[in-house]
Amino acid sequence: MKEIKSIVKLLVLIFLIIPFLLISEIYSQEFRKTATAGFVFLELPVNARTTGLGEAGITLSDLNSDGIFVNPAIPGFTNRVHNVSFSYSPYFAEIKQYATSYSFNSNLGVFSFGALMVDYGSMPKTQKVAGQRVYNIVGTFNSRSLAFALSYSKMLTDKFSFGIALKYVNEKIDIYSASNTVLDGGVLYYTGLGSLRIGATIQNFGTDAKFINDPFKMPAVLKLGAAAEILGDFHSDYRITTIMEAIHPNDGDERLNTGFEFSWKNIFSIRSGYKLFYDEETYSFGIGINGEPLLPVSFDISISNYGRLGNILRLTLQAGIL
Repeated sequence: MKEIKSIVKLLVLIFLIIPFLLISEIYSQEFRKTATAGFVFLELPVNARTTGLGEAGITLSDLNSDGIFVNPAIPGFTNRVHNVSFSYSPYFAEIKQYATSYSFNSNLGVFSFGALMVDYGSMPKTQKVAGQRVYNIVGTFNSRSLAFALSYSKMLTDKFSFGIALKYVNEKIDIYSASNTVLDGGVLYYTGLGSLRIGATIQNFGTDAKFINDPFKMPAVLKLGAAAEILGDFHSDYRITTIMEAIHPNDGDERLNTGFEFSWKNIFSIRSGYKLFYDEETYSFGIGINGEPLLPVSFDISISNYGRLGNILRLTLQAGIL
């Protein structure tokens, strides 16, 4: 218990200090890290509830199996023996994202599995005509990205959970492909100060990979977040939750995500979010319907604004056994 308390105190200190350092670095940084990593599809959000909250989700303890995509410590708080989730998002340029997750809550802890695919569709394959400045179309080729994750999470106390996840990632363009293995880790802690909880996670940590003969690094990212209810709680007729998350990626500038959720009897929820220090992404909205405890099924939908790229729709369906 003393070791857990020491870890928690350290996390609290990190959370209080790091966001201010990250924001100040945005204005002082001279070297731009943009587009210096590969496998960037791993940075795309999956769950419609978190995207409705401006992608501020690492402290949402009730994401169940979908926590494997957000913070591997989250499934440790699940109250469901089994849970399965399906998510879908049609992106711009005919790109489509599919994701599914499953968790099993055992006496040893919570074991989870997640799968993610981004389909970039079919594109024309061209060949240059000798001696001319034109190209002939000689067929088509496909491109897609895949990720498979296995995670383990466990509540060490009724307020503290940790988790780790191992992910296999692969990208393919026509006949060429690249693969690697990366690691996620995270913690989630209820501080006891009202409903305040804090979380931290590092995602996509791994060695460099190589595409044909070109090496590239993984899109590692450190996230620190906090959430609290400013009205009611999860047992109240009305609840208002605020959430904030600071992001420190290794291939871009530091960013800040904020979200707001209003819920009626934890059955119907309305959400909004706003992102700071992004080039295009700004606001988002979402709604959710939760049948628990009568029926452990939930459905979430969100719309995120990507500026000149337009709006992105996301859908998530979860079902479980209590």
